[in-house]
Amino acid sequence: MTIGTGVGAAETPSVTADTPVAGRRARRLRISRSPKVLIGLGMLVFFVLLGVIGPLVAPYDPSASLSVTNGVPQAPSAAHWLGTTQTQQDLLSQLLVGGRSTMLVAIMAGLVATALSVIIGVTSGYVGGLVDDLLSMLINIGLVLPALPLLIVMTGFLPKDSNPSDLLIGLIISVTGWAFGARVLRVQTLSLRNQDFVRSARIIGERGWRIIGFEIMPGLIPIIASSFLFTVIYGVGTYTALAFLGLINGNHWSWGTILFWAQSQTAAQNGYWWWWVPPGLAVALLGTSLALLNFGIDEFINPRLRAAGLSRRRARKTGLPQRFPLGVTPVTRPHGPVAPAAGVRPAEEVRS
Repeated sequence: MTIGTGVGAAETPSVTADTPVAGRRARRLRISRSPKVLIGLGMLVFFVLLGVIGPLVAPYDPSASLSVTNGVPQAPSAAHWLGTTQTQQDLLSQLLVGGRSTMLVAIMAGLVATALSVIIGVTSGYVGGLVDDLLSMLINIGLVLPALPLLIVMTGFLPKDSNPSDLLIGLIISVTGWAFGARVLRVQTLSLRNQDFVRSARIIGERGWRIIGFEIMPGLIPIIASSFLFTVIYGVGTYTALAFLGLINGNHWSWGTILFWAQSQTAAQNGYWWWWVPPGLAVALLGTSLALLNFGIDEFINPRLRAAGLSRRRARKTGLPQRFPLGVTPVTRPHGPVAPAAGVRPAEEVRS
């Protein structure tokens, strides 16, 4: 539209009301087309389905000895696709049944740890004062505590002669996995609580919980999602390590339990690769899927990573260099010359 009718009237582009909506749609479209997100999401869906239907489609009872005549693990065959153990237990059934336990523990640990991170980190950053000092001290204690020895002590109270609860194991693991996410959320909340929109909400009399829930939390959603994925990865690795060390009942099947029995029977030394390769590969692929999703979210919220992920052709189109100096965040420059700010002389004049 044209402002004024006389000499010097400036023509400015019209700003439509749906410009912010279009920007949000463009961001959603960009993250939905990310190869990392698509590959990671596809792999994660596969493992979730495996955890849901795995025990239902397992061909045998994972604890049943199908034969007592041969004490040597059998290689993969038509009857046993992933071979058997030394007691002729079907390894495919153990892998399918153990996937549900691993997924339940990891997701439970991720949910509880993320909830603790949000509650403690956001409260500490928004309230400030003595509350911030006390919660920051609690976060620092959680960061410096040695996780594995603490988990060994806590899992020592689990009964070894009964089938432990996956939810209880997930709760125990979450105790050591919330502190890092809480530290990041506290820092981000400190940067948001002094923004103009938060101050305006305080001036008009909004309550604290409403400001946190409707003003601050929407800006923290990508960070919360990234923290959740990180803690799920932590839960997968920690649960597998605890089961591999024999701290979980050996009859409670998980991928770590399979690795524990394989190690106790020296499967790697004797060449029984079908005993330890499938569960180890399953743990690695599940962690890879979560890491790819985490990297995709990081590229979505971090302009430096987003620009670094461009192909060379797209980088040339946007005017970005292919390599950036260390510590410098790349910024796409607008087309055409840029007028200097008021009171700032051009660089040519300064050098002359």
